[in-house]
Amino acid sequence: MGRDKALLTYAGGTFLEAIMRAVSLAGIEKVAVVLGHNAAGIQAAVDLAGVQVVVNADYRRGQTSSLQAGLRALLAQSKVEAVLLCLVDHPTVLPSTIRLLLERFHGTQVPLVVPTYQGRRGHPILIDHSLFPELLGLPPEAGANAVTRKYRQVAELVEVADRGIVLDVDDPGAYAALDAG
Repeated sequence: MGRDKALLTYAGGTFLEAIMRAVSLAGIEKVAVVLGHNAAGIQAAVDLAGVQVVVNADYRRGQTSSLQAGLRALLAQSKVEAVLLCLVDHPTVLPSTIRLLLERFHGTQVPLVVPTYQGRRGHPILIDHSLFPELLGLPPEAGANAVTRKYRQVAELVEVADRGIVLDVDDPGAYAALDAG
């Protein structure tokens, strides 16, 4: 992207603020934000009051190292039933989508709840605590999808009317399209 995705603007704030707002409006009270590159700059620019900030010093090792850092931090403080894995480059996810994922999780005994939009899987995904050991055991170069693919057959797929779950802002063209939309 050429600049911090967390600080890109969307809906009157930053990507990170949009995600935190959606999570909060969905009723999730315990939130951990994992920062890597430019952690100090992001902390200075975004109000992170009320969330647990985890700085991943090994962020260069990849996204899995950030997931693991966040999981370890959450588990160190309390028992965690599940995590909702939100990616900073998916800032348009609706609170109603998150609530639906939570409802489906609580209504089933599945280890993984994945939203779909017009048949395409997206983010955020909800991961049951039973998968934490496998996620924590992944080598940093492996993606978390190594675990989520393993449980694909037992995952609860939730069709949503929220295009934001598949709207991945990874480059300037995608960002320009987001602003235009």
